[in-house]
Amino acid sequence: MMENLTGMVSSWNISGTGVTVYELFLFILIIVVSFALGQIISKKLRKDISGKIPVNDRELLIKIVYFTILTVGLITALPYIDVDLSGILFAGGIIGIIIGFAGQNLFSNFISGIVIFIERPIKIGDNVGVGDVLGTVEDIRILSTIIKTYDGIYTRIPNLTIFSSNITNYVANVARRFEYSVEIRYRDDAELAMSVIKGVIDSHPFALKYPKPVVFVDRLGQNGVVIIVKIWAPSSVWWDVRRELLQKIKLAVEAEGVEIPFPQRTVWFPEKNPVFSEK
Repeated sequence: MMENLTGMVSSWNISGTGVTVYELFLFILIIVVSFALGQIISKKLRKDISGKIPVNDRELLIKIVYFTILTVGLITALPYIDVDLSGILFAGGIIGIIIGFAGQNLFSNFISGIVIFIERPIKIGDNVGVGDVLGTVEDIRILSTIIKTYDGIYTRIPNLTIFSSNITNYVANVARRFEYSVEIRYRDDAELAMSVIKGVIDSHPFALKYPKPVVFVDRLGQNGVVIIVKIWAPSSVWWDVRRELLQKIKLAVEAEGVEIPFPQRTVWFPEKNPVFSEK
């Protein structure tokens, strides 16, 4: 009996439409589920990316996802109320092709921006190099990324360019190594110089003990003995440590009487003046 009642209700037509009650019910159900699913995914997305991208870009991305879900739900539900989608889809296809050609770069930058958000090769505040642009990431937007160069110039780079370029992230690792080349005179004590340099490094609070610094004689140069110094420091203070230690090493070795050599050239003069004969 229940089956007969269900079949009877399903076959009821809404006057003048040719749509059954069952089809109308499915249409409403799909629309309601689409709205609910859009709300759930939007809230989840807002929670996951909160604080990772600017608020305006975050809300724009959420709206795009939300209305995409609603559009898919509407297209799925319309055939249940005898709406012919062939004409709409054909017109939409033509419009889509036109918009696709006109906004190809725009769409590419949008997709690249989404990939950057997911992969996160760079973050706001990172010191990076993209192509010939070096600086600090100030903002990561849906279509572009803003980098402030070390000269204080703001540069807008399309996300497609960032996605397809080699990216150098100078602070992705917690520590970064730098090195000096210190040249001393041949008559100076190389062991003393290296000992002084190691003492200066050990006394600096941000010169890392591990990986430990390395100081060694690298080669015998034209003007003196070349000592190589390799030091690790936290990436966040790498530049300050590099700048401070070089000055301290110079003062410390000079205080021990070790000097940096001047360029030297040996010039040989003949013992006798050349004799010129006249013909």
